[in-house]
Amino acid sequence: MIALIQRVAEAGVAVDGETVGAIGPGILALVGVERDDGEAQAERLAERVLGYRIFPDAQGRMNVSLVEAGGALLAVPQFTLVADTRKGTRPSFSSGASPEEGKRLFECFVEAARRQARVETGRFGAEMRVSLVNDGPVTFWLQAKPGS
Repeated sequence: MIALIQRVAEAGVAVDGETVGAIGPGILALVGVERDDGEAQAERLAERVLGYRIFPDAQGRMNVSLVEAGGALLAVPQFTLVADTRKGTRPSFSSGASPEEGKRLFECFVEAARRQARVETGRFGAEMRVSLVNDGPVTFWLQAKPGS
């Protein structure tokens, strides 16, 4: 599984003009599910996202996790993160999980994250409008691969 995380001052996601998730300070995580992923990867990715130290400590260094900072998580499913873009001019999605498995594992990720933080979400399979104010800017790519 893959998460592109951004430290945000605020973020929101809307479907058909209706806000379905919004947070203040915290992390926006765009989440992609790969074909060989399972529940272990969903749990591990949630652990990494919530524990990744990207918030400033008293000295201004990135040394505080989302949980320690008391921030919220906006998790948005995004299958395009699993695209293979190494050749040609059109992405290949052959490494992506099926829609059913992608949804199940995205929900597993959200469930695991909700054990430690306030979590809002986008809507799986929907056309979404995501807005954010990136704080920093701070953006990282995290991955939890089978066998790691």
